[in-house]
Amino acid sequence: MGLAVLLVVLGAAPAGAQGEPQLPSLPNSAEISLKVERDGALSVVEAVSVPSEATMTRRIPLRTAAPHDRDRIIGIRDVVIEGAGNAELTDEEFTVKLKGGTSVVRYTVDGAVSEADGLTRVSWRLAGGWDSRLELVRASFAAPSVPNAVTCHAGPEGSRARCGTAQIAHSGLTRFSQQNLVAGQRMEISVELPGGTVPANARLEPSKTFAGAFVLTAPVGWAWFGFALALIAAAVALTLLRRRDEHPGDALPVRLLTGKDDQAAFASPDGVLPGQVGTVLTGRADAVDLAATVVDLAVRNYLWVSEEPGELTGWRLVRRNPPDDQLTAYERAVFDALLPGERESVLLSEIQSARIGIETVRDTLDDSVVERRWYSRLPGRLTRAGLRICFYGLFLTVLLALTVGYAQLGVIVIAAGAVLAVAGRWLPVRTGAGVALHRRLLGVRDALLATEATAVPKLEREVLLSRALPYALALGEQEQWVSGFAALKGPPKIYWYGKEDGDEVPIARVSDFTAALVGTFAATRQGRRLEA
Repeated sequence: MGLAVLLVVLGAAPAGAQGEPQLPSLPNSAEISLKVERDGALSVVEAVSVPSEATMTRRIPLRTAAPHDRDRIIGIRDVVIEGAGNAELTDEEFTVKLKGGTSVVRYTVDGAVSEADGLTRVSWRLAGGWDSRLELVRASFAAPSVPNAVTCHAGPEGSRARCGTAQIAHSGLTRFSQQNLVAGQRMEISVELPGGTVPANARLEPSKTFAGAFVLTAPVGWAWFGFALALIAAAVALTLLRRRDEHPGDALPVRLLTGKDDQAAFASPDGVLPGQVGTVLTGRADAVDLAATVVDLAVRNYLWVSEEPGELTGWRLVRRNPPDDQLTAYERAVFDALLPGERESVLLSEIQSARIGIETVRDTLDDSVVERRWYSRLPGRLTRAGLRICFYGLFLTVLLALTVGYAQLGVIVIAAGAVLAVAGRWLPVRTGAGVALHRRLLGVRDALLATEATAVPKLEREVLLSRALPYALALGEQEQWVSGFAALKGPPKIYWYGKEDGDEVPIARVSDFTAALVGTFAATRQGRRLEA
């Protein structure tokens, strides 16, 4: 009984069920057999009848338009022709040319299987691209699983007209047929299989259009992911650096004098100059810092401060020693600005008239703090580099859009440049060493405020008073600093300051001089602003 049933089934099964199509019985007709392999490849066998002394040519594009600015890429391989004809396969097109008679064309298609909504879908164009009319097209479709649904459209490109026949037989074999397809018309099928029946191998690529160049692809997606990770890391680092710069921490303890007894000497933390204090603390120098530099030059015997009669021209700065290798470029610039060439002296009123201010030596001052690595020019360089990268990214975007695609890679470069430019504006210019120095300078201020002149040994008072004075001026504590020593019964001498007649100057006059000096430089800066 079982053998009889098997013979009945095999006898009822068409030839297409075995993977071989029936030979066409009409000229200009085709019998097609489709079979989905376990690996997702689609095996196609076409038997085509061509009228004698005629030719038929079919062109199958391997790149066709798909939704969302994408192209569907088809791969064809293992081409075999049995009969009178030949085939040509290029990267863009598969061409079959058949002569009179019946020919069988065999080939394998990669890229016909897709996965969507939990279903496996097989799509293929049974006919299309023929340069001749097809009287009849019949096809059979076999797959490892019985289809859930089938769709077949025929007619001109874009037409939604249904095929003549599209049905699923009880055996699981699906059959299609269509009559009277004129040259150029197509017959296209779509078969839905249970999900996971075979692996999907549909291949979509951005279309070769300007819009397609901006389609999000896997490489571009990974590039965006990498950019996002880098952006997060940069944001965290920038936040930490800004927090460190805005909240550097408490003052570090500092000793104003080092050594013992007659070997005691004042030492600034990290060798910072009085004129650099304002830049380290606030990021911007002003008239106080320039005045502190002048006082420091006098304390170190490069200048002599002479007090003359008169309310307006009461102080003169006199060349005492020429600038030497002990001076930094910034200090030499200040010295040369005050006493250019061979000039021996200058009145404070003349400084104001000449408009010598902090702007005169700002570049040199900025260079000095950068050389000591307390500040960095990296933020400004990042901003300029970011703007250049934005320009390069724009050029790259246009270039990729007009050539190979993946134009979003250029957009990522633009975004990276913009991030660098913005980060350069927000990145603190003060370095880790600058933050540490900031804390030490706060320690100097605390030490100045905590110092009691009476507690300083007599042999150290003269050195400490004068050597710490420029720093007290830069830190805004010069009045309290000077008044503490002025209150002593025997105040220390000011060895760098005297009257024109040689008389000793009261120590309290130092505060008047520093106030006048700061006012002189501040007035020159104000004058420059009004003039602009």
